[in-house]
Amino acid sequence: MFDNKIKKLDTLDMSLTKLAVIAFTLWVLAIWPAFAAWAYSINPMYYLVLWIIFAIRPLSKVLSK
Repeated sequence: MFDNKIKKLDTLDMSLTKLAVIAFTLWVLAIWPAFAAWAYSINPMYYLVLWIIFAIRPLSKVLSK
């Protein structure tokens, strides 16, 4: 049931979903100073490693076709 609804989304919908997640994250950082302090205290390389891990599958699918 959920898969059929996701298949109806186009590229614009997926892009807007990503932007909504980014905006929500920035909002949480703005209203919750303790979370912002925690996020800034982490080594930025950890964020880069997480980005690479999360991006492997989508990027491999895009680049393989």
